[in-house]
Amino acid sequence: MNYENNKIELEENGYSVLADLYSENEIRQISTCLENSGQSGNSFLKTKDLFAIRQLMKNVPELADLLFNRKLTELISDLSESDYFLTKAIYFDKPSESNWFVAYHQDLSISVDKKVDLENYVNWTFKKGQNGVQPPIKILQDTITIRIHLDDTDKNNGALKVIPKSHLKGIIRTDSKDWNIKNEYICEVKKGGVMLMKPLTLHASNRTTNGKKRRVIHLELNKHKLTDPLNWLEYRNEKPADNNVYKT
Repeated sequence: MNYENNKIELEENGYSVLADLYSENEIRQISTCLENSGQSGNSFLKTKDLFAIRQLMKNVPELADLLFNRKLTELISDLSESDYFLTKAIYFDKPSESNWFVAYHQDLSISVDKKVDLENYVNWTFKKGQNGVQPPIKILQDTITIRIHLDDTDKNNGALKVIPKSHLKGIIRTDSKDWNIKNEYICEVKKGGVMLMKPLTLHASNRTTNGKKRRVIHLELNKHKLTDPLNWLEYRNEKPADNNVYKT
């Protein structure tokens, strides 16, 4: 399958939506794997409005073979001639009764293995036992976000809203006049589909109003080595030749 059009959309508009990367059976296996995870420790966040698993591949390692099926690995290969690797994986479960919404923002933080005073690495955070930092803008520009949808998602249960082409404007203050909500687009995605996004694309999501849950696996990939001695917290880049999937 050729994903050239999706690559063009991602580069030009900052997002693209694909259908049917996962079969009904694959989604069922992924869901079962998540349900059987231990769900305890710093990487697991549970409130009435959200359940999340950070460092997903570390905490649920058996997901790797299920997520990186042939279609996804072909997609990643088609998106860039460079060798992209996984840098972050999070699972979000927005329950059917969720009253949680997210205002327009850009994803400006990456997860790293330590805190180090380095030029162009700013806005350090430490949450749930892991360090985050805003890296040089080139790293953000070259990040590819892949959102795998385990449920049908539309405007009524938290589908992402985006401002097309906003990723081309660099880092944007949300109170600036560099973007207009009239241009927003709602990225509705069917179960088994995927949304691609640049992290500098302004995006938001509404509260759930239709009583349906929205479960998403959020992956981030990059091709850059960080400035020494800093390393990506969740670096993974092994691809066995026999089945062409990412593994530990």
